Amino acid sequence: MRLRLVALAWNHSRSSFFASEEIFVAEKELTKDETRLVKLVYEFLPYQPRLSEQGLNYSTLHELRAVRDPQCDETLTQITVGQQGDWRQEQSQLKYSTDAPTLNFSRHKAPLPCYVTNAEDYTKPVHSESESEPATPQLTPRPNPQR
Repeated sequence: MRLRLVALAWNHSRSSFFASEEIFVAEKELTKDETRLVKLVYEFLPYQPRLSEQGLNYSTLHELRAVRDPQCDETLTQITVGQQGDWRQEQSQLKYSTDAPTLNFSRHKAPLPCYVTNAEDYTKPVHSESESEPATPQLTPRPNPQR
């Protein structure tokens, strides 16, 4: 699937021994002109990179394989606030991607579909078409001077 990272909602401190995870609010690309907000849980091992290390830039599309997990569906409010005594109460601020639209919590009341992925299923960042591609060098033959 292809998606854009809107905001980092939460991440574990990196562990030396155990798997860690990051939780994002992302826009899943349904068609070229249609997206849907989703919750993305990204799991990684101590020696693997975090998804947030790829850069929190809204203009970048990320390709990855993910599994739909209805057990972790949550509303935007639940993602950021959590329940009484929940780990998310310590960190209730979203860290928005560069140039990402601000989320309207009053507009999004339904639970966001949750997708779970890991570092092994991450394919690549795909830069948006709006970004200028590096210019390909154009070689032109030198004129053959005849003396």
